Amino acid sequence: MARITVDGRVLEADESNNLLEALLGQGEDLPYFCWHPEMGSVGACRQCAVVQYMNEDDQNGRIVMSCMTAVTDGSIFSVQGEAAASFRQSVVENLMLNHPHDCPVCEEGGECHLQDMTVMTGHRDRTYRHLKTTFRNQYLGPFIGHEMNRCITCFRCVRFYQDYAGGDDLSAFASRDRVYFGRSDDGVLENEFAGNLVEVCPTGVFTDKILGEHYTRKWDLQSAPAVCTGCSIGCNITVSERYGQVRRVNNRYHGEINGYFLCDRGRFGAEYVNCDDRIPYCGIRNANGIYEATSSDETLAHVKALIDESQTIIGIGSPRASLEANFVLRTLVGKENFYSGLSNSEAEISKLLLDVLNSDIKTPSLTEVKDCDAVLILGEDTTNHAPILALSLRQSARNEAKNLSRNVGIPLWQDAAVRKLAQDVHSPLFILTSFEDRLDDIGIPTRMSPEDIASAGFSIANGIDDSFPAGTVGHADIQTIVDALIRANKPLVVTGSSPASPDIVKAAINIANSLSKRNANTGLVICTDEANNLATVCLAEKSFPTSGADVAIVLENDLSRRIPGTALDSWLAQIKHLVVIDSLDNNLSAQSNVVLPAATFAEVGGTYINYEGRAQRSFGAFKPKGDIAPSWNWLLNLCHGQGLLHDVEHIDDLLQTLARTHTELAQVVNAAPDAGFRDHGQKISRMTHRQSGRTAMLADVNVHEPQQPGDDDSALTYSMEGENLSAPNSMRAYIWSPGWNSNQSINKFQDEISGPLRDGDPGVKLFAGSSEVDRFFPVESSPGGSSTGIRVVPRWHIFGSDELSNKGQAIHSLAPSPYALMNPHTASSLGVQAGEALKLSLSDAPSLPVLLDDSIPEGCVVCPVLEATSPYLHLSDGGDGALIKDESWAPAAREEDVIMTDRNS
Repeated sequence: MARITVDGRVLEADESNNLLEALLGQGEDLPYFCWHPEMGSVGACRQCAVVQYMNEDDQNGRIVMSCMTAVTDGSIFSVQGEAAASFRQSVVENLMLNHPHDCPVCEEGGECHLQDMTVMTGHRDRTYRHLKTTFRNQYLGPFIGHEMNRCITCFRCVRFYQDYAGGDDLSAFASRDRVYFGRSDDGVLENEFAGNLVEVCPTGVFTDKILGEHYTRKWDLQSAPAVCTGCSIGCNITVSERYGQVRRVNNRYHGEINGYFLCDRGRFGAEYVNCDDRIPYCGIRNANGIYEATSSDETLAHVKALIDESQTIIGIGSPRASLEANFVLRTLVGKENFYSGLSNSEAEISKLLLDVLNSDIKTPSLTEVKDCDAVLILGEDTTNHAPILALSLRQSARNEAKNLSRNVGIPLWQDAAVRKLAQDVHSPLFILTSFEDRLDDIGIPTRMSPEDIASAGFSIANGIDDSFPAGTVGHADIQTIVDALIRANKPLVVTGSSPASPDIVKAAINIANSLSKRNANTGLVICTDEANNLATVCLAEKSFPTSGADVAIVLENDLSRRIPGTALDSWLAQIKHLVVIDSLDNNLSAQSNVVLPAATFAEVGGTYINYEGRAQRSFGAFKPKGDIAPSWNWLLNLCHGQGLLHDVEHIDDLLQTLARTHTELAQVVNAAPDAGFRDHGQKISRMTHRQSGRTAMLADVNVHEPQQPGDDDSALTYSMEGENLSAPNSMRAYIWSPGWNSNQSINKFQDEISGPLRDGDPGVKLFAGSSEVDRFFPVESSPGGSSTGIRVVPRWHIFGSDELSNKGQAIHSLAPSPYALMNPHTASSLGVQAGEALKLSLSDAPSLPVLLDDSIPEGCVVCPVLEATSPYLHLSDGGDGALIKDESWAPAAREEDVIMTDRNS
């Protein structure tokens, strides 16, 4: 630690930081624009100026940019001095020359970093009275609006988009004294993390278009801390509501998971909460097969009567429902009658993940992933299946560049210098997948069938430790991979359920197991399909029933996406009464006898367990409308009718009961404070202290202000009354600090910049195993998919593959249409060519237009994971039918009419 003097005060600072980081970390207020804690310094905006003195006798000093100034022991600076203050004020005044005077109508108003920094510098009056430079705005897609006239040329957007996220279709274009940030042509931004521009931009150049369609002032939003349910990573988000609708989702900083960023599915995927497919009320199918709307009390009484009259009752849980809901259903039907509702491969992979978490193999956080210096991706499509993991892997590829910089004395915060030195040097990133991967530009890709990927994985494990069994597939790169993993200080293996191959996951476990005996820093990441796969396999020993029952209760699970059609139809035929609890109408709810409308994550609290076994509590931003209620609440009412859980009324009671009966999950009660928590004697507010008031919201109904609903299940309030500034990190509904209204105020809640939140990041890790994981042996498996031996390979898409987010209009507009992607030899063996189509025998599933790609392994047909393509994907999981040519197919006029190879096709 270095000792520096700032305006007469002696401070201690880390010498690896620049001065701006050091001052912000000490709680100082110093304006800046171009610097970002995750992207380092470039010194573009000149706003963070301070005066540096040579020694104590120096009376004049010199102006320096604090973001470009190293912290050295004995340095003397002035932040508040006249020279520095007047310089910063003049910089803001120059930035304002062309900035529009539209703060009252600007979408960024109230959360604008430019506003905050302008006030901080003391600039008030504009003296410039001439014409402003103006620009034409671009169409950038359904997510992001563009208002180029607000730009202050800080270069944050292109630095994030190109350098950090790996995008290549957003650039800075310059001519004379004009700089333009946009695309070469109008079009949808192609990068999966483009939505972060909304928060990265310090002004209002890039705006949330979905929020803008029903715009609400930021201070009038009612918000809650939540957990993204789009994948298994568990990113922290803030979900905000107005007039009973979700208006936006913002990133909520978590030092070990998502940090400062979100993927676009997590940011924009909550639009489904407002969609027309919501189930608004209870329904019972009458004798004529028609649903009749019924009251919640009448419906509950009907279901209780069915249970009382039944000999057998089973419950099918859900990996997208909360831990609490799954637990209550298990309690209602009994342990032996509760099923996870996962497909065979999904259940097996989730159990393998649970075994790893209980073993001595390390599962790193995403922050630790960034520090890994050699990575092997085995079969997993991280960009589309777990996008924020792919962003961390992209940063890990820079570790070799960072080592080069350290060797020549370049500080890592000198971002431009580090990238200039490294050029195209990357840490080893080996990618073994069946199709093109977004990380191919920084990795060493190899295309293989899922069976060959698994076999190669076993061979890699054997190359590291010959006591592990070898696979049958030899490949020139295997020894290269083995050598790189052995040399690495922090090697990492990444795999998951996206290829639906448990054998690939077993091979990855063998690799990590063999490596960990050499290197305790070895990490293994296993991604699953949904947010709560771990919760379901912790509670259920079986995945799906083989026999029928008098009553079956299905919890938030469209089984048609997981269970082959013939098997599902056969099971449904054996069910006398099917009760579905769900938020959206789907294939299963359409076949049910009773429907109970469930609240979404935005409307109700719940606990989710992510890929690293971290339990996190999510809170709803608003009360659901009408009969809609939390799933656990519906099930708790049914339990009470059976004399079960009679002492349980609230979600905290549920968690306490769960902790007593499931010791491996006992720590879930510590994921967040309970409903009895108070901060300075008050609950925590969901609304900002600047909220405009509630009277006008319902003035057309009643001019008197209505009483706000209470929240007995959390320590949060549905009002502006209460604390927020000193709230626990797991319950802080919004980020704000005096003088800092934008998301940049997060530095006021960190112990160190880009470090953990003060008092710890949200969540608690449940599993701290030390046992040795099993060794697995390769099995001879013939390709599944059809009678011809063709392997149907599932391909996830960030937009379209997720069941819920695809119901949102913006996400759905970017989803691909069905297709069959294969190499020419495979197409020839199936008797098809480009422009023709395949269909599934014994099924009415839509036909798949054929697309050709020489890089696809022979014998593989790549098919997108969509609701419409489920019958094809079930082929490898016991589904019926075979791939055959569709003789009646009318060829498409253009290939891009069939598939979106990127967002603009």
